[in-house]
Amino acid sequence: MEVKSTYRYARISPFKVREVTREIQGLPVSAALDLLAFTPKKAAFLIGKTLKSAIANAENNANLKPDGLVVKEATVGEGPTLKRIMARARGSASRILKRTSHIRIVLTDEIAIETREARKAKQKAEKKAAKKEGKAETTRTASGEKKSEKKARKKAAK
Repeated sequence: MEVKSTYRYARISPFKVREVTREIQGLPVSAALDLLAFTPKKAAFLIGKTLKSAIANAENNANLKPDGLVVKEATVGEGPTLKRIMARARGSASRILKRTSHIRIVLTDEIAIETREARKAKQKAEKKAAKKEGKAETTRTASGEKKSEKKARKKAAK
């Protein structure tokens, strides 16, 4: 079962928040809260509030235990931008863009979500298996043909 929580119109740039949300995706809730508690950024505090809200939603609305929850998805969307003006030399003005963001966290009670480390280990294993099978030989040349085809064509020409 999935539980969502959204923090809308957060007064911080989405670029700054995405840096922190990437770190908590796929983590168990307890690990994500620990990571956010020791991250010295304003975004970590705002994401922590949203994550705690999602945990409360899971407990009260979906009757789920918080110790079995995992952060399935943590996304940040762009909110409306406030446009302000700063006075400059010779009576001109420059624009100041005060960006806002929408922080959305989705929790799930399924533990079978792949972590980043597990995904990388799986990809490495697949690459090793491909090299053993000989799939690495069939790379393409600059002209677009396979190397094995090129070798066969040269042998036929001799």
